[in-house]
Amino acid sequence: MIKLSYDIKNYRKDMLELTNPGDCVIELGCHVGGTTRLISKDCNVIAVDNSPEAVDEMAKLEEVKFISGDVRLHEVIAEVFRITQSCDVLAIDLGGGYHPDTAFKVFYIWSSTFKPTHTIIRNRGLLEFLNSAQGSGEDYVSDEGFLDSYHDSGIPPLIKEFDLWTPSLKK
Repeated sequence: MIKLSYDIKNYRKDMLELTNPGDCVIELGCHVGGTTRLISKDCNVIAVDNSPEAVDEMAKLEEVKFISGDVRLHEVIAEVFRITQSCDVLAIDLGGGYHPDTAFKVFYIWSSTFKPTHTIIRNRGLLEFLNSAQGSGEDYVSDEGFLDSYHDSGIPPLIKEFDLWTPSLKK
C-alpha cells in the first residue's frame, strides 16, 4: 500500500497504523526525529537526513540507526543497502510540500530498491496532483509499497542527479 498525505498528523497516524512491532522502517527525511520517536521503540528504524539539526537530536535515539546524508546520492542508498536489502515500511518526508518531483524520484529509486510492503509519502504537491488528476480509465494499481510497473527496471540514465542503477546492488 502507498499512502500519501501532507498534514503531519495524518502522516504520523498512517505511520502508526502501517507499522508493526519488529518491522524494518526506512525513514527518509527524519529531521529531528519527531516521527521517529513514535515508532523507534517497537520498530527497527534506519533514519536518513542531511540537515545539520538532525545530527545531535538523532544521536539521542540510541535504538535508531541514523545516517547523515542526502537521500538522492548513490553512496547513501548503498550505505542503507549494506544494512538491509528490504524493508516493511518506507517513509518519505522531504520538504513537506515542496519539490514533488524530487519526492517522487526518491520514492521511485528507494522503493524499487527495497521493495517495501508499505510506503508513506508526505508531500503537498504530490497530494494536490493526485486529488486534481483525472484518469483515462486505464487501470494500473500496485498493492505493495512500490510500483509493479518498474519492479526491477532500475533507474533510467536520464535522471542525472541519481547515480544509481538499482539491480547493480542486488547480490
